[in-house]
Amino acid sequence: MEYSEEAKQVQKVSEYVVAYDFEVHDIIGTITWFRDCRTILYAIIGLYLFGVYFGEKWMKNKPAFKLTLPLFFWNSGLALFSIVCTLRGIPEFLFLLSKPDGFYLVACVGTPHNFATSFWGLMIVVSKIVELGDTVFIILRKQKLIALHWFHHAAVLIICWIGYEYYETAGRALFVNTFVHSFMYFYYAFKALGIKIPKSVSQALTTLQIVQLAAGVFGAIYILYLLVVQGRPCRMHFETFSLGVSVVAICLVLFIRFYKQSYSSSDKKKNK
Repeated sequence: MEYSEEAKQVQKVSEYVVAYDFEVHDIIGTITWFRDCRTILYAIIGLYLFGVYFGEKWMKNKPAFKLTLPLFFWNSGLALFSIVCTLRGIPEFLFLLSKPDGFYLVACVGTPHNFATSFWGLMIVVSKIVELGDTVFIILRKQKLIALHWFHHAAVLIICWIGYEYYETAGRALFVNTFVHSFMYFYYAFKALGIKIPKSVSQALTTLQIVQLAAGVFGAIYILYLLVVQGRPCRMHFETFSLGVSVVAICLVLFIRFYKQSYSSSDKKKNK
């Protein structure tokens, strides 16, 4: 399916952002590819979990790699990518949110829409594959690999991939995630250099992630309210909704548990 020049102009120029030429792409063709190639997603997740399990076994009797500079550049690159994503994608989210009934527009209504938002939404999905490399550094440096880490990485990739297949309008909220990641990856970059960062910064970042997840759960409850109580239509597929709610709720519980273990005085004594 080809877009007419008029349709391209509508999606390229808007009140909140003007798309660059490289951001104008075949949205329908890309969605179709993702739908036809979901087996690739399952293969990636399978290889990732295989690597997590056997990677730790392989490193068990080997000395840890330092990887100071590679880790710094890795995290810095992801931080810069997150900033660009946020700057290009979040204007549409904020523009719709500022309107009357803004949350409904963000979560359930497909228009107005812009090529820039779509392009960087696609880049976020691709980045979730790249971010699996975070785990490689943890394993090679022989750091403690907690369940929250690998579950979060695998689950978010699945949600993003399937969400893009259905081209969910609520995917606009992913740019809130890149906003959080902008701070998070810069924190990891400085930490990789051995720079001493106050514990309060780490605590604030974890709190920010918890707030983000809690907002996701609240959003899901509100969408149910719109559908069931108000009977309003919402452009959201059941598979994405059910999977997304489940994963976000589980991650919220795991993050709260991690927060308590890391920052609660009684739990900190136990960990020591």
